[in-house]
Amino acid sequence: ICVFKEDVLFAEFLLTNGITFVSPEANFNAEGCTDIICCILFMAVILGYAAVGILAWLYGDPRHVLYARNSTGWFCGTGPNKDKPNLFYFDILKCATSVNIMASSLNGFQCPTTQVCVETCPNDFWAVEVLAYLPNVKPAKVFNQSLCVPSIDLATTDLKVKDIVDRELCPFFYMPTTSGDVSLAFVFIRDIVNGFNAREIGVRIFEDFASSWPWILIGLLIAMVVSMLFLLLLRFTAPVMVWVLIIGVLAAGAYGIWHCYWEYDNYKQASSTISDIGFTTNFSVYLQVQETWLAFLIIISVAEAIILLTIIFLRNRILIAIALIQESSKAISHMMSSLFYPLVTFVLLLVCVAYWGATALYLATSGNPIYRVVALNSTMSDCKSINGSVDCDPENFTSSDYPGCPSASCIFIKYNDEGLFQRNLFNLQIYNVVAFLWCVNFVIALGQCTLAGAFASYYWAFTKPGDIPMFPVSASFIRSLRYHVGSLAFGALILTLVQLVRIILEYIDHKTRAAQNPCARFLMCCLKCCFWCLEKFIKFLNRNAYIMIAIYGKNFCVSAKNAFMLLMRNVIRVVVLDKVTDLLLFFGKLLVVGGVGVLSFFFFSGRILLPGNTFRSETLNYYWMPIITVVFGSYLIAHGFFSVYNMCVDTLFLCFLEDLERNDGSLQKPYFMSKNLMKILNKTNKAPKKGKGKD
Repeated sequence: ICVFKEDVLFAEFLLTNGITFVSPEANFNAEGCTDIICCILFMAVILGYAAVGILAWLYGDPRHVLYARNSTGWFCGTGPNKDKPNLFYFDILKCATSVNIMASSLNGFQCPTTQVCVETCPNDFWAVEVLAYLPNVKPAKVFNQSLCVPSIDLATTDLKVKDIVDRELCPFFYMPTTSGDVSLAFVFIRDIVNGFNAREIGVRIFEDFASSWPWILIGLLIAMVVSMLFLLLLRFTAPVMVWVLIIGVLAAGAYGIWHCYWEYDNYKQASSTISDIGFTTNFSVYLQVQETWLAFLIIISVAEAIILLTIIFLRNRILIAIALIQESSKAISHMMSSLFYPLVTFVLLLVCVAYWGATALYLATSGNPIYRVVALNSTMSDCKSINGSVDCDPENFTSSDYPGCPSASCIFIKYNDEGLFQRNLFNLQIYNVVAFLWCVNFVIALGQCTLAGAFASYYWAFTKPGDIPMFPVSASFIRSLRYHVGSLAFGALILTLVQLVRIILEYIDHKTRAAQNPCARFLMCCLKCCFWCLEKFIKFLNRNAYIMIAIYGKNFCVSAKNAFMLLMRNVIRVVVLDKVTDLLLFFGKLLVVGGVGVLSFFFFSGRILLPGNTFRSETLNYYWMPIITVVFGSYLIAHGFFSVYNMCVDTLFLCFLEDLERNDGSLQKPYFMSKNLMKILNKTNKAPKKGKGKD
């Protein structure tokens, strides 16, 4: 590619994008990696994050939170208890009425009663009768074997009923329970709330999804097509939509002025004034006073005048914003693959969230279980001396070793937290959160830089679409990973630190809310508000810095400074473009989500019938569930598509500002902007003389 030697901007962009620049008199060298120190630090954190995940996987066991444990530490619903998913408490009342000695001395709470895994929970009331304590009564005729501890066989045991009750080998009473929980209250609540059954409702919802999922996918496909068409047609509809909205606002203001004057004229004969009425909570009284409508008339008239003057003085900038929006639609039409890049970001974010959740879960369940001898009947003097102070092995434990305390049992207490790894679990959880936030912000930064590089290649192509590089999105993604990982990690780290401060403030506020006085609450509120604003500003600065990184390939600090100074020199254009774009995208989302939502409502409620009875709404238990799914999915799809468009507008805007400042339309420095933008700004490119110019 041959260009004039002074066309530095285009040459820098070509080299940054890996395109060889050929000039008879000048050679440009592509810049290397940026922010290498931060890149090395980020790679080290990633390796450490992987090491933490491996250690957590080796030491953790998520079954601790996924399955219930019986008194001996075995899991219910897995392993030898695979067919026994429910946990049954012998004396559930002890969990609520007694002060458990283990809760204070062993840093954990264990209900002081025997717990066993059972296949089904009891559904009726039962208690041991007084006559059952007679010596000649067989335990097999009194107790239910499925509700006793596995170590006792009622058919062969020599123990009496009293001995079994004292040692809590079988329950001496039980009540209706559900899924092993403290459950009598649940039964009452279930009966009270009109027979509400969460499991039954879940099954019905699943049946609705099973029968309607093809139509849900069709609804989401319609949302995707409508979003795509809306963006592609903005090149034609943007001027009409913007001016219609502006005229609509002015018309609404004009109507408000007329209505206020009409009301003012109607109450001209009224003798009462605001001073006569005074203060009252019945605000409708004020609407019957002439002074109220006069105030409304003045306020609306002033606002209308301000809006009208603003539009008159900013009409040129509004035209520029419209032209950039149209140009963004053209850019996307040449890079349709960019609309689907949010799927890449979504998958990477999903990986980050899944890894963080799995690591947190495994870390939380690290450590071997600890078992200790606990006297379930702690009122006996011999039991109090051993209660919770002696370690034991549940597989080799026998209560005969403690003859003075027949109810002694080997019960799971907690997980070991005395090892080196276990002592640092809290620090590792903090590391998990910090690394997670950093990775999430890096993934978002990578997506922004990738899209910015692709759209910048469109703007700086002198002849469109001929000079646009092949596969611009893929090429920009590879460039960002090859050269700019350090810069993206640097920006993500700054944002992560601000987010950590906000998390700490939220934690402090939550823990000290009860003890805060009005002054402390005000100070905390101010701090939270300031850091929220700081986070918004950092996101804005990072976004534009990534665009400059994608264009010029410089480090983060230089790119952030250049982007910020460039925007401050054109702050009015920034505000106008931002508001016009937000307005258009808001109505675009409203169109997609509202249109698809209304269509899905009429379809799933049976108001729209398909030929051949291919789908009948009567088969749905809750027709609103597919509607909610379609509406929520349509919003996510529209948000993903419009976020790409928003990034395109921001990138082309920065490129446009750079183009204005660096070039003058001469043969050596031609403008790269579209002819429409040059027409609005009264700019032109000088035509090269015959036999000279660009090849």
